[in-house]
Amino acid sequence: MSDEHFNPRSAGRLGPAGPALASGPGLAAAGSGVGPAIGGAGALPGVPGRDSDRPRRGVVVVLLAAGFGRRFGGDKLSARLPDGRTVGEASLALARAAWPDVVCVVRPGTGMAQVARAAGVPVIECPEAIDGMGYSLAAGVRATPEAAGWVIALGDMPFLSPTTVRAVAQAVAAGQDIVAPIHGGERGHPVGFGAGLGLELSTVSGDEGARAVVNRHRQRLVLLPVCDAGILRDVDRPSDLTGEVGSD
Repeated sequence: MSDEHFNPRSAGRLGPAGPALASGPGLAAAGSGVGPAIGGAGALPGVPGRDSDRPRRGVVVVLLAAGFGRRFGGDKLSARLPDGRTVGEASLALARAAWPDVVCVVRPGTGMAQVARAAGVPVIECPEAIDGMGYSLAAGVRATPEAAGWVIALGDMPFLSPTTVRAVAQAVAAGQDIVAPIHGGERGHPVGFGAGLGLELSTVSGDEGARAVVNRHRQRLVLLPVCDAGILRDVDRPSDLTGEVGSD
């Protein structure tokens, strides 16, 4: 189980938690109206989901990269994958390949902050990350209050396919409130949220992340079937570093 998030396997086989969203060309078309990234070091904090006078910037992928890697025994985002890249570099690269608007939440002064800045990705520093992943998630949402929605991606999941991240973002852009990918009957990551849930997301804390928000609105959860086992794989221990990283 990763320090970054709850284990999706703990959810078990999913039944009638929400409808399944068919993938395919129709889904891709639904997100075609999302515009390019807006530059800058991050938006000024506001009230997500409430600031109706703010211009919308489309869906934002929020990469959470502020974990401590306690089970890993150190900074796992700096650990090398078989292809030579670090876990953090690969996770950031797949997020950028998937979607044009990405921000990265980090702890101040970490190597991941340097990686993101070097790639031109806005960095959101979250000193409170020491108290749990929920604070990182909330910081990312608060820094982008004008977003039309958020895809919460995790910095220790380099085995995801960019296609999956893109599909979740497109479903949110098409108006879904909560979207999660599902593979082999198991729900995984990343999870997408519409702008209407921004206020709740901006106040989460502790280690639960967005799980409580999903549970409160379970009837609005849409499951997106994907052919991507990477939605269930994170880097938790050094033995998890082997395997092919995600690609389209």
